[in-house]
Amino acid sequence: MTEQPPGTDRPAGQRSLGGGRYVLLGLLGRGGMAEVFRGSDTRLGRHVAIKQLRVDLAGDPTFQARFRREAQSAASLDHPAIASVYDTGDEPDPQGSGLLLPYIVMELIDGLTLRDTLRDGRKILPERALEIMASVLDALDFSHRAGIIHRDIKPANVMLTPTGAVKVMDFGIARAIADSSATMTQTAAVVGTAQYLSPEQARGDQVDARSDLYSAGCVLYELLTGRPPFVGESPVSVAYQHVREEPTPPSKFNPELSPEVDAIVMKSLRKRVEDRYQSAAEMRADIQRALAGVPVRAPGVVSMAGLPTEAFLPPVPLAESQQTAISQPVGDDYDEAPRRRNRWLALFAVIVAALVVAALLIVPRFFTSAPTPQVSVPALANLTLAQAESQLKQAGLKVGTVKRVHSTVVKKGHVIRQGTPPHTFVDKGSAVNLEVSAGSRTAVVPDVTRGNLAAATAALEQLGFTVKPIPDRHSRERQNQVVRTVPSAGAPETYGSQVKVYYSTGYVVVPSVVGASQQEATSTLKSAGFHVVPSMTQSDAAKGTVVRQDPPGNSKQPYGSYVTIFVSLGPPPLPPCGPTTSSTPQVGQGDATTPTPTGSTTSTTPPPTTPPPTTTPPTTPSSPTCSPTA
Repeated sequence: MTEQPPGTDRPAGQRSLGGGRYVLLGLLGRGGMAEVFRGSDTRLGRHVAIKQLRVDLAGDPTFQARFRREAQSAASLDHPAIASVYDTGDEPDPQGSGLLLPYIVMELIDGLTLRDTLRDGRKILPERALEIMASVLDALDFSHRAGIIHRDIKPANVMLTPTGAVKVMDFGIARAIADSSATMTQTAAVVGTAQYLSPEQARGDQVDARSDLYSAGCVLYELLTGRPPFVGESPVSVAYQHVREEPTPPSKFNPELSPEVDAIVMKSLRKRVEDRYQSAAEMRADIQRALAGVPVRAPGVVSMAGLPTEAFLPPVPLAESQQTAISQPVGDDYDEAPRRRNRWLALFAVIVAALVVAALLIVPRFFTSAPTPQVSVPALANLTLAQAESQLKQAGLKVGTVKRVHSTVVKKGHVIRQGTPPHTFVDKGSAVNLEVSAGSRTAVVPDVTRGNLAAATAALEQLGFTVKPIPDRHSRERQNQVVRTVPSAGAPETYGSQVKVYYSTGYVVVPSVVGASQQEATSTLKSAGFHVVPSMTQSDAAKGTVVRQDPPGNSKQPYGSYVTIFVSLGPPPLPPCGPTTSSTPQVGQGDATTPTPTGSTTSTTPPPTTPPPTTTPPTTPSSPTCSPTA
């Protein structure tokens, strides 16, 4: 036993692991491969769960490898619905066998497993069962995307905390998807529990993530009905049923279940992996649709419960080694006493049922003069109501209760399903109940203009609409703000129809183009998403230069709006300069005389003795003030 570390208050004689860091406080449970203890982490001061390989298995390299693989698998998964792994290690056997016992230190989860809940007889409402399975599938989707298959999904490995949270535990036989070719018989030990084995696991074939979905479907079936989909006198008989027989729809055991829930469960339990959900996310999405009250994508159920599937699957008998493996009990999951009691109860129920049938069908015949004629019920699916009524009338039957059900698959007014299966013999004159399509379900388009594009898309898709985003380049709202929808809010639309969502492209910074040429400015603004309007103006700037813009540069404007640029026409033209002349026009060279009315002459030039007028020369301007004329 490890020495007690300084600073701990561990009682004398109490076992510890990890150099005294982890103290074992008590046994929580035993399984087929390990013992689980409540422990204390003395370094971090928290309670933990410690799983340690059983001593009788520690000498087997196969179990050693599987146990270490569990630690590696679970330690790589960090998800709120998956039990966390804190530490791993090896510890010498305290009994002195010389063996090293590997251990895993995990998150301690308070609560009950689904197995405990089911055994206590607690009723789980269908909505709660779907919510639990949605969380389990969320965890599986995370592990599958990380490349890890759980391979042992069952009620004992799903824990419910007091707050209602779900935790998936025990990746003890999980394998990486790349290594999924390993089969359940390669280790000569059970891999999975018979009631929750997928057909490929039962046959010893290669498995992938879709095997976990089959097991999840089995768990969901039990949550909804209180019993697994297949029961038998031994694990071998249960495994054969997984391979050979179709399960009874869960609504046969729980009439409160809707056809949508039936469809989800039955799709997850399909024999061929290609016919099941192809991912945990896909199955979870259908469950969320059922919870929201909208149609699911799984096809409707045509019950073939109890019928062998030799017509659909080739004969693949279980190998003797596989039968041996399945026959081995796994921990306390296999309890013979309750099974024996259940067999007696089942036998008693069959006897009582036989007596009731005899009383109802056989005894009255002794008191009637002639037996009632029997007729075969025709197949009515996909016929119109009028056609179905005609078919029943020809067969000597009549229409019973007609229930209208929304359907996205069957046309409005056509039969979805019939209460009495086709080709069943019933008394002539009997009534056959029908479910008739009421057409696709409609939903009201919500007002999503208060949110952004992402929120609007999520809200519309939750109601079953498809979304077509359309940018609105003229909107002045903030970026990605929803402006309007077509159809508009409040309009009733068919499930699956398209809603156009117009959203704002947001504001864009206007480039500053003052000083650039008209061509450069136009190119720059168009590249930024704006329309350009040129306006010519007189300016001292060089011709063709942008002297101003509106809106100004570096302002924020809606994408696709208009920007006016003012382009210079160059400096304005100068006024023409006038001619320099005297008051009397000059008519020739030298002195000119003009006759006067009295016959005398007058000179137009001043006398030589008269000096010319004196003027001050003007200051030379920086630029011409007039334009000389020719």
